Amino acid sequence: MSDVKKIATRESYGNALAELGKEHEDVVVLDADLAAATKTSVFKKAYPERHIDCGIAECNMIGVAAGIATTGKVPFASSFAMFAAGRAYEQVRNSVGYPKLNVKIGATHAGISVGEDGATHQCNEDIALMRTIPGMVVINPADDIEAKAAVKAAYEHMGPVYLRFGRLAVPVINDNKDYKFELGKAVTLREGTDVTIIASGLPVSEALDAAEKLAGDGISAEVINIHTIKPLDEEAVIKAAAKTGKIVTVEEHSVIGGLGSAVCDVVAEKAPARVMKIGINDVYGESGPAKELIKKYGLDAESIYEKVKAFV
Repeated sequence: MSDVKKIATRESYGNALAELGKEHEDVVVLDADLAAATKTSVFKKAYPERHIDCGIAECNMIGVAAGIATTGKVPFASSFAMFAAGRAYEQVRNSVGYPKLNVKIGATHAGISVGEDGATHQCNEDIALMRTIPGMVVINPADDIEAKAAVKAAYEHMGPVYLRFGRLAVPVINDNKDYKFELGKAVTLREGTDVTIIASGLPVSEALDAAEKLAGDGISAEVINIHTIKPLDEEAVIKAAAKTGKIVTVEEHSVIGGLGSAVCDVVAEKAPARVMKIGINDVYGESGPAKELIKKYGLDAESIYEKVKAFV
């Protein structure tokens, strides 16, 4: 997909916030001394009076966001996923989740593709953490178009939302007139009959490329993009299990507690089928160029192709 337009979803986040701020005066954006990296600087430039830099104090930022939410405004608290979901987990759980406040958490720089920042900043556990909080909506968009739509949907949803964005530029794959974003609804990107690949976030475009390679071997692979991890589109999973009988999940996240685990919960209870999970296999990441890490940890198209082919 070298000739396809590529945009980092963190860029999409910043641009979407600016658009949202133009339409809705109740939008307030908070950041923890990372506005240039999370791209909330775009919103800050347009609406400085509605942008609050809380400094390197993510736990406090979540508390401030919770307080703002009680006034009727809609705060978007922004930081790296490692800090927003990791460092501030207690505040997200107790100050936002427990009272069911209307706080949106914009978590950028998620997953292994953070690259040279290394294992301490490569958060591969955030989806698992956020899934466990009652009432928390968890969204992991695959490209620029989906990320912008997700930000708008998060604003329109009443209640806490966790939005996951990446640092690395990824292909724009949803630039078609039929694309529609709906919370909790999966998107079938490619029909298939032999195996279903369910992906989320960065690996979605890689899964599409892998499916194309599989077709060359006579393997018909269905590709489903699940942007909303919670609530999960159970109907889509059940339908896929009945249709192909073989499901492969692909995520830039630990295979423990993320998309794969969510899908397995549904399959085990409602639609028995074989499942293989592709993701980060219970290890920490490491420092290195993002693309090389994606390949090393088996999230590139070639690796997905080889694993799915062997599975089928």
